Amino acid sequence: MIEVRQKVFRLSTKSTSYLFRILPTGHLENLHYGRLLAWQDFQGLYMKQNAGVGSSVLYEEGGYTLDLLPLEYSFNGKGDFREMPFEIKMPDGSYVCDFHYESHEILEGTLPMEEMPTAKGEEAETLVVHLRDTLHPLRMTLVYTVFSNCDVITRRAVIENRSDQPVEILKFMSMQLDLLMDHPEVLTLSGGWIREAQKERHRLPVGSFLQESRTGGSSNRHNPGLLLMEKNATEDFGKVYGFNLLYSGNHRSVVEKTSHGLVRVHQGISPHNFSWVLESGETFRTPEAVMTVSMDGMNGVSHHFHDFINRHIISKEFQYKERPVLMNNWEATFFDFNERKILSLAREAKKLGVELFVLDDGWFGERNSDRAGLGDYGENRKKLPSGIKGLAEKIKAMGLDFGLWFEPEMVNEDSDLYRNHPEYALQVPGRTPSKGRHQLVLDINRREVQDYIIKEVSHLLESCDISYVKWDMNRHMSDVYSDAVNHQGMAFHGHILGLYRVLKILTERFPKVLFESCSSGGNRFDLGMLSYMPQVWASDNTDPISRLSIQEGLSYFYPLSTIGAHVSESPHQQTLRKTPLETRFHVASFGVLGYELELTHLNLKEKEEVKKQIAWYKKYRSLMQFGRFYRFDSVRENRVNFQVVSEDRKKTVQGFFQKMQEPSPPFDVMPFKGLHHENTYVVRTREASMDIEVFGSLLKHVMPIKLSPGGLILRNARKLYRLPHNVEEYTAKGDLLSEGLRIHQQFMGTGYQKDTRMLGDFGSQLMVGEMKEEN
Repeated sequence: MIEVRQKVFRLSTKSTSYLFRILPTGHLENLHYGRLLAWQDFQGLYMKQNAGVGSSVLYEEGGYTLDLLPLEYSFNGKGDFREMPFEIKMPDGSYVCDFHYESHEILEGTLPMEEMPTAKGEEAETLVVHLRDTLHPLRMTLVYTVFSNCDVITRRAVIENRSDQPVEILKFMSMQLDLLMDHPEVLTLSGGWIREAQKERHRLPVGSFLQESRTGGSSNRHNPGLLLMEKNATEDFGKVYGFNLLYSGNHRSVVEKTSHGLVRVHQGISPHNFSWVLESGETFRTPEAVMTVSMDGMNGVSHHFHDFINRHIISKEFQYKERPVLMNNWEATFFDFNERKILSLAREAKKLGVELFVLDDGWFGERNSDRAGLGDYGENRKKLPSGIKGLAEKIKAMGLDFGLWFEPEMVNEDSDLYRNHPEYALQVPGRTPSKGRHQLVLDINRREVQDYIIKEVSHLLESCDISYVKWDMNRHMSDVYSDAVNHQGMAFHGHILGLYRVLKILTERFPKVLFESCSSGGNRFDLGMLSYMPQVWASDNTDPISRLSIQEGLSYFYPLSTIGAHVSESPHQQTLRKTPLETRFHVASFGVLGYELELTHLNLKEKEEVKKQIAWYKKYRSLMQFGRFYRFDSVRENRVNFQVVSEDRKKTVQGFFQKMQEPSPPFDVMPFKGLHHENTYVVRTREASMDIEVFGSLLKHVMPIKLSPGGLILRNARKLYRLPHNVEEYTAKGDLLSEGLRIHQQFMGTGYQKDTRMLGDFGSQLMVGEMKEEN
């Protein structure tokens, strides 16, 4: 709900309020962002400047200093010396601007942009505040959209040049939020290839905290998501603010703390190598920023983000639609495959319960390595005599859906496209372009390049029954120069606008095709891509122990339904770590499940396990993809717990993950969150098994005859027999479960009973809880 009374604006969601007012000078003062406030006399929230500060600059004689006010949006050169959200070179050559309130309007629903994605949904209300510069005929618009059902407010800004001269935008943030906070802390996600989304928590000193991507994409180095919280906030307690950005290019988040306890937050396009010349009559719009706040800790903010993304970012076709269990051939074959091999993998996948088979890189042109072929779309008939259409028909005949990998934004020099159109690649005239993964980036500022991608991808999707597309982008951008823009400072942002045009046309043309975004894993995991593609390949690292921190990090800002997670080979290709098959599945089940391994090499018992895994996941798929997700404050760094709870709170699954086996470990307690305290639940471990080799040489002490632990007999026995894990079952009310189940002890270094939990290094268990019917 949006209300305006006596020059005070109140934007309310179901449990939060956002307030600001118009000052006598025409500036906007932020009053409150936090718990829901009833309408009342808000003078108690006004900032009082009775004496000022000796060295401060007064906006006008006898007035106040802007530097000590929590402002809705700040402007350069009038006494506010904090970080500026907006920098512009005016028609007179100065960098001073001063925008004042002019008018406002309240609209039902959202206010979409043509050139960039925005949040969707009719259950919204939008406030548009119009500002004008006091000297030059420039107009700025601040846009606020309230999504009451998920406690989210989105923001963006627009500048219009009504003068008869060009102006140059040097920096333009989507939002500013000024707060008063003591001892604030920030949480961000950093990382790199195969170690994405590593959470970093910092106490904020006086000064500025900067998080920025300069790679051309939202990047695996610094995800756009950011949390700002009060000191000692936990997963479930404390006031936490959350921010994110609907943008897939260079971005910046800044949090600044002053010596007077004012904290300022900015999010928007990075000013790195950015400038935008706005001609007379032109308008520039920023990407949409997302804000939320919760009094229930970091889990509370995550729940707001998850609801918002599932309801208002994901396309209508895939909102709360269960994602298929897929098999991808990449880690099983890399480029070394032929049609017969692909069909044998697909047949095995179908037997095990897989629903979708995905053919990854290597199906087109002379693509036998990553040095050739990108940019071309003709099938490699040496590998695939039946072509993509024939292969798709054969796989569909098995009862599987068919998916295909693309990397449309890139080109190899060894390709027909590059030989015919070298000007299509980003490169500076006279310079030798630098390559990443032996490839160049296509200049998507060019309309003819956009149209080429749209035409070639459309042709393939129209030629055969393809229900899934994996859209990859395997390098950062360098040598950014484009003949398609008037000023080179426009090239980075123009590139993203071109990409969005491509994606908009393709996803609207093929609305039932499930697109999955990928960029060497999670190098472009952002709300912009999720606006077109309902899920993202989280990381090229499929080691489940690595994936624990990756998937946990992503969960702060993105729901499980968006996180692609696969069971892969062990030892893992990225870490050489050997992990149990059950743990690989247990971690991957907290996301969109897939398999990416040589299925034909599994032994009989492993195939039986995989079949059971897939059947279990299908049974609980809706819960695992769309349930309420909870993280736990880590008491022991060696242990990680994930939990999902159904919307009606009748079902829950909790994962217990152990990174390393401790000698004589402490007892384990598993508390459950989010359940009805007064209702009764039956909680039971998911049945699983383990390899008998876990006992190593101890086997010789219990075998009736002496056998070598590594000998032929026991190696063959492992293929036919696996030792069942202990099974535990409890009946208890939700209040007891919230205190924690005291589950059976782990192996203590001596003795073994059927109830002993044999987890070892990288072990795990799932506990499934369901409400009893008599409730």
